[in-house]
Amino acid sequence: MDIVCLDMEGVLVPEIWIAFAEESGIPELKRTTRDEPDYDKLMKYRIDILREHGLGLKEVQDVIAKIDPMEGAKEFLDELRSLTQVIILSDTFEQFAAPLMQKLGWPTIFCNTLEVAEDGMITGFRMRVADSKKTTVKALQSIGFETIASGDSYNDLGMIQASKAGFLFKSTDKIKADYPQLPAYETYDELLRAIKANLG
Repeated sequence: MDIVCLDMEGVLVPEIWIAFAEESGIPELKRTTRDEPDYDKLMKYRIDILREHGLGLKEVQDVIAKIDPMEGAKEFLDELRSLTQVIILSDTFEQFAAPLMQKLGWPTIFCNTLEVAEDGMITGFRMRVADSKKTTVKALQSIGFETIASGDSYNDLGMIQASKAGFLFKSTDKIKADYPQLPAYETYDELLRAIKANLG
């Protein structure tokens, strides 16, 4: 039995932190997992910048409320979910993901949790497990699923390489050049065809 594992940001919805950087006028927050392979380092950097500027969870959530899925993402996801089971594996946080999941028709998402102080400041974060995307794919395989995975960033490479089929989607030129063995697609139609060819 197959299960498809998809990244969220950059694949189905725009990057939350880039949207927030643009809205808040803080360009340093444009740094994402496409630029920084070490997620722990990246999140600590983001939290420090938010604290410096006196920005908390509410300010980030206000921006997320305005974000819409990428054009064609919901239709792609709807068709894919009519064919097989799909889980979104994201390094984002429960406090960020809910409004985006609503706009995508409430697909299943496995993500992480922010630690938030009473004053609304983000003080830290709890990852579900270490190397969560690859660990989840391996766990799914251990209970009889074959996985097909797709994502755009460094933190997606583990789940892509551990799956029976894996694809880069809307990735960077650098990642595509560094991993030429991974098929890379730019449109949902291409990705859907590639996934369908590997089902069953």
